[in-house]
Amino acid sequence: MSEIKETVKGFRDFTGEEAIKREFIKQLLIKKFKTYGFLPAETPIIEFEEFVKGQNSQDEAISDVFKLKDKGNRDLALRYEFTFQLKRIAQNQKLPFKRYQIGEVFRDEPVSANRFRQFTQCDVDTVGSTLREEAEILKLMSEIFKELKIPAEILINNRKLLNEILDSEKIKEKEQVIREIDKLDKLSEAEVKENLKKYGAEKTIAIFKKPESYFSKFKAYEEIKKLKDFCKLFDVEVTFSSTLARGLSYYNSSVFEIKLKGIKESIAGGGSYLCNGNQSTGISFSLERLIPLVPLAKSETQSTKCVLISINQEEKSIETAQLLRESEISCVILEKISKALEYANSQSIPFVLFIGEEEIKKKKFKLRDMKSGKEEFLGEKELVKKLS
Repeated sequence: MSEIKETVKGFRDFTGEEAIKREFIKQLLIKKFKTYGFLPAETPIIEFEEFVKGQNSQDEAISDVFKLKDKGNRDLALRYEFTFQLKRIAQNQKLPFKRYQIGEVFRDEPVSANRFRQFTQCDVDTVGSTLREEAEILKLMSEIFKELKIPAEILINNRKLLNEILDSEKIKEKEQVIREIDKLDKLSEAEVKENLKKYGAEKTIAIFKKPESYFSKFKAYEEIKKLKDFCKLFDVEVTFSSTLARGLSYYNSSVFEIKLKGIKESIAGGGSYLCNGNQSTGISFSLERLIPLVPLAKSETQSTKCVLISINQEEKSIETAQLLRESEISCVILEKISKALEYANSQSIPFVLFIGEEEIKKKKFKLRDMKSGKEEFLGEKELVKKLS
């Protein structure tokens, strides 16, 4: 037998409660995505390197793609996101094309406590969108975070507004200046101001610090106002942030960011962009960002409900297990009482059911609550009702 080795650096195994928790969140996401009319999509993990790089070769993430070669010596790469693949699958689709995708993406980058080389990306996009669809996606995300009990706030801005402000100040290198302005939530104002001096744009900080009412004089603010009006109709609270930029290479209008209340760290981001010439909108986040934020109860992470202890009663144990499973009650069959009880305790399984000769004669089975130790004898119908 070959020696058991550790995973490759930056990659992980998930088992037990952590794996159950991940599955629980994915199932909730899928349920919510479908409720809003988004349909699932799956795309290959491996693509041609040229297609992966696309027109975003200057993006920092592009330099971190995993590069491969097949036996035909073709240049391939692991996907690092889903957006470039969306352009392919959205071709010739009836608009609006609403799709969600949850899957693994890869980055060949330095590993840290919160950064891995494989992570689970969750995307939801509408190709052929209006401001209403933008507000709808923000409402969808607010519902997800509310259900997961994550105290989040949604920030919005518009790339057109940023450009209009810099044009009014005669700033030529707009993209570089926006990139620096976007760092105000990570660096001190003095540091950002110093960085802006090389572009002659240090005075713009005073503009971006002004109250929201100031920006209504700009034409592009009208889109922000309309988006806020739609958000009000959807009953979702959003906050205008004049310095929010994101995705400089592709977002062309609205931009969104979702953060934990009172904390600078972003947990999701998105905005509006062109996909095959169609105005589109979407939002993206990694499952790994959510996992430590979700305070799930034991009952929500527990998949197995009952251990059936077969005391030399194989046939009846299988029959009973199938009865429970038909009622969607998860269970396992084990023998040897001491080992079965030990297993139930180790897996935090809430109930054990004893199936022996005496139980079969009485047509009642002894069910033990592993938390309280309480035992009761139940018939098959009572048993199903108790465990449902």
